[in-house]
Amino acid sequence: MAKSAVVLLSGGLDSATVLAVARRDGWECHALSVDYGQRHRIELEAAARVASALGAVEHRTARVNLGVFGGSALTDDSIAVPRAPSEGIPVTYVPARNTVFLALALAHAEVTGSDAIFTGANAVDYSGYPDCRPEFIRAFETLANVATKRAVEGSPIAIETPIIDLTKADIVRLGHSLGVDYSMTISCYSADHEGRACGECDSCRFRREGFKAAGIADPTRYRTVK
Repeated sequence: MAKSAVVLLSGGLDSATVLAVARRDGWECHALSVDYGQRHRIELEAAARVASALGAVEHRTARVNLGVFGGSALTDDSIAVPRAPSEGIPVTYVPARNTVFLALALAHAEVTGSDAIFTGANAVDYSGYPDCRPEFIRAFETLANVATKRAVEGSPIAIETPIIDLTKADIVRLGHSLGVDYSMTISCYSADHEGRACGECDSCRFRREGFKAAGIADPTRYRTVK
């Protein structure tokens, strides 16, 4: 019997790579995306493409409107997405987003009988979000295994973070070696309705620099030439 896992899939570069890694390692993957009221909802179309191309057994989208709370440039149109690096945790941080995402994935893992949840958390080339750190992942895994029926009955759920210690260049190289077509993915926080990237937000900068450092051509479609 194939190993079963839930893979959180945003439609971006990191999560596409994680899905490819999980498939390489023999996991039967239930891809899960979240429509959380993000301004860049076009990424959900990318997630569907990636799930199909990389062989997920299913792709579901859960809906939870974090825009009700606001507090982030990604869920509140009155807060501009920064175009330049800033000090501290940027306004693109969405309060409790990864906690919510992992909780939804945990529910799906119980229903699908999955032994693991894969997530694209990265603690190297990222914007300093507190819920991307290894200590958060370890704490959530502990929570998951005291909060679920399957765990208390002897079948724990692992939280797998295969790219958490990799640079963006390392991630690009890894995905490239696994045949990921990154032209399908969207990472930009301000992507337009055609999926074209702004080239200026944190996510665009990390992505572009990752391809450059990896020595691999960047397939990203930008609204303007960078």
